[in-house]
Amino acid sequence: MVVFTQEGVTYQFANAANLETFKKNPSAYEPQYGGWCAYAMGKNGEKVEVNPETYKIVGGKLYLFYNRLFNNTLPDWNEDESNLKKKADANWQRIYK
Repeated sequence: MVVFTQEGVTYQFANAANLETFKKNPSAYEPQYGGWCAYAMGKNGEKVEVNPETYKIVGGKLYLFYNRLFNNTLPDWNEDESNLKKKADANWQRIYK
């Protein structure tokens, strides 16, 4: 495993080749909403920790989800993805700026 830190965020890669690919275009690989749970960002604009193994790639973008204590938010996201994504995008713009 290869570890790399950029702008205060630590990333883990399976190998050095994957790290080099990331370095060439980080924005293509960084998770949406700063790595916070996409569902929570869309539902109520909250920053909620995620399980990095619970994810979805849509349109080449990585979305991460909370999945602990018998609560996996990915199925809820899938039920209303279009609406939640619009709300998450708006909430993230409000929070991030």
